[in-house]
Amino acid sequence: MFEGQGRGDVLIRVAVDTMGGDFGPPETVKGALQGLDTHNIELLLVGDQDLLESELAHYDIKNKPVKVVASVGKIGDDEHPIEGLRRKPKSSIVVATKLLKSGDADLVVSMGSTGASMASSVFILGLMDGLERPCIGGPFLGVAPRTVLVDMGSNIDCRPPLMLSFAALGSVFSQKFLGIDNPRVGLLSVGSEAAKGNRQVHESYHLLQESHLNFIGNVEGMDFFTGRVDVIVCDGFVGNILMKFTEGLGTALSHYVEQRLADHLPAAELAKVSSDLWETTNMPRTMGGPLFGVNGMVMLGHGSCRASGIAGAIHTGVRCAQIGMVESMRQELAQLSSTEVLKN
Repeated sequence: MFEGQGRGDVLIRVAVDTMGGDFGPPETVKGALQGLDTHNIELLLVGDQDLLESELAHYDIKNKPVKVVASVGKIGDDEHPIEGLRRKPKSSIVVATKLLKSGDADLVVSMGSTGASMASSVFILGLMDGLERPCIGGPFLGVAPRTVLVDMGSNIDCRPPLMLSFAALGSVFSQKFLGIDNPRVGLLSVGSEAAKGNRQVHESYHLLQESHLNFIGNVEGMDFFTGRVDVIVCDGFVGNILMKFTEGLGTALSHYVEQRLADHLPAAELAKVSSDLWETTNMPRTMGGPLFGVNGMVMLGHGSCRASGIAGAIHTGVRCAQIGMVESMRQELAQLSSTEVLKN
């Protein structure tokens, strides 16, 4: 689906937060080892040492580049992220992020608390110059695999300058990861006309129009499927609703298809059709979501991800590390900050 797939020549050291996610080490370890089979990587499995060693005993890892890095505890979804960082300084996500900061890892992958992962990244790695907050972006629909959505849900309230920064980061991802030259950027609104939308959209429209980005104007929800835009920008409130809606729709359609075609297709074929339908509407669960705007490559995933989703997030992160995604985003933000657009 994406350019540049393969093992690659450069070894990428991947720190995996094995305590994150709904299923913990049994699933995170399994997914990480699947990633090891298809990429030139070294695995740094961060978590409870006893649990990890017990889990690894089920696999033949002799002479394989797999290391256990001990941590204490995890920050749960029900904990305030910043408070969790203070109370649990040796938690798995903190230890994994510190490995990236120290240069002992090239990539962090976590299926744990999104808030904790973002807070850990911001406080330990730091934000790129010219950015107020990080965001999550990437393709989210299998039927539109080359259309990037940003922000997927990390920022509920966004001022227009932040929307411009998100657009720039999404444009870099589209160009570097998907190989799209001069990506077309659209602002999600209730109509394609410039006058449509709320105050946030109007002010963001002006900034995008004055920027160096290839801004084509407002776009609507249907434009995810029309091919007229490569990067669609919205705040995290709208982006998360979009993502959760399509996830739920995919599940509902899968069940509907199973019921309607149960008497017409063999069970195995029906299961494949249902699974394919679900995957087309749940792309972040199969490839993860890159965290844009921090000084290090961090991949986040849904807590319900199974091994294949964890391996998919590793694949995406390794590809981003190989092509120098973080440095390219730094350069883009520096160019944006040097213009008069954000100074007015």
